[in-house]
Amino acid sequence: MGELVPLRRPQGWARDRRLWWLLWASCPGVGWVTLRAIEAHFGSLEAAWAAPLGAFPALPCRGRQTLDLLDRFRRRWGATPLERWAEQVRGGRRVLLPGDRAAPPQLGELERPPLALHWQGRGSLWACLGLRQSVAVVGTRRPSRHGLAMAEALGRALAAAGWPVVSGLAEGIDAACHRGCLAVGGRPVAVLGTPLERVYPRHHTSLQRDVGAQGLLLTEHLPGASVLPGHFASRNRLQVALARAVVVVECPERSGALHSARLAWRQQLPLWVVPADALRASAKGSNRLLGEGASALLDPSDLVHQLGPGPLAPGSAASGATAVMPAPGDPEADPELLRALGERATLDQLSQQLRQPAGSLAQRLLALELAGLVRAEPGLHWSRV
Repeated sequence: MGELVPLRRPQGWARDRRLWWLLWASCPGVGWVTLRAIEAHFGSLEAAWAAPLGAFPALPCRGRQTLDLLDRFRRRWGATPLERWAEQVRGGRRVLLPGDRAAPPQLGELERPPLALHWQGRGSLWACLGLRQSVAVVGTRRPSRHGLAMAEALGRALAAAGWPVVSGLAEGIDAACHRGCLAVGGRPVAVLGTPLERVYPRHHTSLQRDVGAQGLLLTEHLPGASVLPGHFASRNRLQVALARAVVVVECPERSGALHSARLAWRQQLPLWVVPADALRASAKGSNRLLGEGASALLDPSDLVHQLGPGPLAPGSAASGATAVMPAPGDPEADPELLRALGERATLDQLSQQLRQPAGSLAQRLLALELAGLVRAEPGLHWSRV
């Protein structure tokens, strides 16, 4: 396990940092922290490829097992890997990397950002996701009939209002909201816990195909990667980070949907929960969220009324929100709304005080939020920053 000495650098060896990033990101045991440390330590990922193995122990990957994996990985690809890797990556695969213009910037603020996002479908949706102009709908894989009906109704209502609908394409609530969204010509966004070419559960083959054709499929897992149970839980952070609000339809006391709810509260996103039978085991977790301060959602139209038109609605103000977005910290941005807001207020209070529709106020609040002047809180409250 000595030094890898490249015999001859092919033309264009250092031309594409994106390819180097993708290559290193596929190395077993190399995550976000390790990859950043390798790049900083050696000056470039290209230089790190040819560095002796002894130069690595000072880095986060200093474990003997990880170093052995790294050594075997480099030897597998050889001293000049870029041309071989470029052929594999450029075979029609679409991928977003940290720093790409279309990559949602908020993903880089996560505790564990994705090393890459492999995607399929309508790339225009990345603009909405980068501004968190979507709604995440989550819940159990084994819901009641009431939960399934509400999830599908939510998918339909949100899509009809112009909101991209984010979920995980899992059995139960996820699939129902995606089907509702598809039924009215909406734009579903599925965050997968598998590589793009894998379908889980298998009977979702046609559903996954339809979501990829009409909306967007995305995953942080490389093609051919093994599917592990933890991958399905880790996608929760991505769903929440792409969303403007989160809806929990139904979930038991131990559920990934509860993790999504905690993440939403941590990020001060509005959290809505569909009430259910108090004795139903599949809803004990979601019902408990109501007791902790989540907003009760009795009808999908209530959510649409509060959110207003989505970014894909015809003539929606949200589609042009960034064009008139005030500069960050601009004290003159929408002074009327800021005065009415005071320190903290709900959307209903602002609507009554200013005698304006909640939908238009929601878009003005979104512009102020994007400018860093206000922040959204659970229950559709907003407060001054």
